[in-house]
Amino acid sequence: MAEHRQLQQAALLDAARVLLAEGGRDALNFSALAARAGLARSSVYEYFRSKSELVEALCAVDLPLWAAEIEAAMTARDSPADRIEAYVRGQLALATDPVHRAVVAVAEFELDDAARGRIRAAHAGLTAMVVHSLEELGHRRPGVAAVLLQGVVEAAVRQLGRVRGGEGASGDAAVREIADSAVRFALDGLRTPGRTGRGGADGPA
Repeated sequence: MAEHRQLQQAALLDAARVLLAEGGRDALNFSALAARAGLARSSVYEYFRSKSELVEALCAVDLPLWAAEIEAAMTARDSPADRIEAYVRGQLALATDPVHRAVVAVAEFELDDAARGRIRAAHAGLTAMVVHSLEELGHRRPGVAAVLLQGVVEAAVRQLGRVRGGEGASGDAAVREIADSAVRFALDGLRTPGRTGRGGADGPA
């Protein structure tokens, strides 16, 4: 019985991913979810009492997996600067994934601060890796530098959104250009005084 419930819940999460990928945040509702999963609408409430509960379950499964992909890419790099580049490129790659974009958008709309806090806690390992890499680069305040680095990533994500929305150049070339620019900007900004090349970062942070 428990196994059946787990399988059915996983099927509902899969259906939610399809709806989000096809229609974005507005496409996710229990009527559409039930139709996609082949259930009666009332049956969905046996697994999720509300849309917020569904979204939190989806985030609890998917966001740590996405974070683990970035962690794996960082771990595979030898130098701290290369790990920072993997961190930036990994997040920007996710930003072009329609399911990731939709999950993040619906989470911001549906979840309360407590739920967002539980989700952020799942990313502690990724944040620790970034801070450690910044320590290796010589930052006296690596936590501050990590926040500034994330600001660069988020600005690049917004630019990717404009590209997808038809503002400016489009296509894979534009996405690569934005990612390359973000990496250069991040690594140049993180260079410490007296250090050059891919091993350095900006000292005051």
